[in-house]
Amino acid sequence: MNRISKTFVLGTLLTTVLGACSAVAVAQSAGGTPAPAAPISTTPVPVRKPMFEAMLNGLKAPDETKGVDSVMYITDFPPGAVSAKHSHPGWEFNYILKGSVTYEVVGQRPVTLKAGEGTYNQRGNIHVVKNASQTEPAQLVAVLVKDAGAPIAVNVP
Repeated sequence: MNRISKTFVLGTLLTTVLGACSAVAVAQSAGGTPAPAAPISTTPVPVRKPMFEAMLNGLKAPDETKGVDSVMYITDFPPGAVSAKHSHPGWEFNYILKGSVTYEVVGQRPVTLKAGEGTYNQRGNIHVVKNASQTEPAQLVAVLVKDAGAPIAVNVP
């Protein structure tokens, strides 16, 4: 960066900061208060990548009105990642490929699984899945057998 552009950048930055301070002062003097900034989450989230889907011909969903399909997906958990609270409209089989993850099913004790271990998640279980490590990534592969056309997961408040 040359001297002119540094001066320009510093001048622009100073003008912006002073302008923002002036706007806050005007709002406060008029009896208003500045709107609070929206909270920014710094917690990483897992990333789910569907690999393939297949219709399971001949099987019916529990209500007998829909068919059943399946999806296989990989979920990557950056260090410290935490999923939203959710459930699945089907039966989920998980196998931990690397790292370790903690499953927290509502009403049950948390269970931590490491690479080489697997679990079955009953249809409709409300749960959160966390990377058990703050420093190492984790990864799992899952197969979900679900109502045909249903989403992989449904977030729960």
